[in-house]
Amino acid sequence: MSRVRTRPTRDATCEKLFEAAARVFEEQGIGGASIEAIAAAAGFTRGAFYSNFNSKDELIIAMLEDHVEQSIRRNLDLLAVHKNLADFIEALKAMDRTRQDPLGRSPLLHIEMILYVARAEKRRPELAKRLRARRKLVSDIVETTVKNGGGSRALNPAWTAAVVLALEDGFRLHRLIDPETTPADSFLRAITDLQRTIGISSA
Repeated sequence: MSRVRTRPTRDATCEKLFEAAARVFEEQGIGGASIEAIAAAAGFTRGAFYSNFNSKDELIIAMLEDHVEQSIRRNLDLLAVHKNLADFIEALKAMDRTRQDPLGRSPLLHIEMILYVARAEKRRPELAKRLRARRKLVSDIVETTVKNGGGSRALNPAWTAAVVLALEDGFRLHRLIDPETTPADSFLRAITDLQRTIGISSA
């Protein structure tokens, strides 16, 4: 009986490249990491890399896009079960981050990659598209949790989403600069304080 050889799917190949790239970026820096090093870390040839991505920049954009898509799915799944803000925040705290994508597990690498891409002006519209998707997600979370938690109906979900994301990215940057005085849970602690300030109940 002949053995049937199966080729890995594009999704499986991309996932291996994403994981390998994250390791290489953290070890060598994003700017210093070569395509050869990323491909080798994934167990692929340079040709296998180019059959999926035209450049390192394209790989990075794909990793950011994948992170946003996975983040949206995870958060909406949580929101379907935890419809008030206090419960939702607790669910976020309890989330198993080891099962997330590389950027979900390493928020600092996420912000480093955003800054790397942002240096190229022509790439900024692609970042803006993902920023808007993140804002829409947070806006939906705010709207749902306010509705179910008895908070202020005068709250503007879109503006609140922009504030929340700025807070999250700010804490990531602060942790990158000064991890000793910026605990890993700083953002969620700040969101809990914000929840109390704007008066969204946990009932």
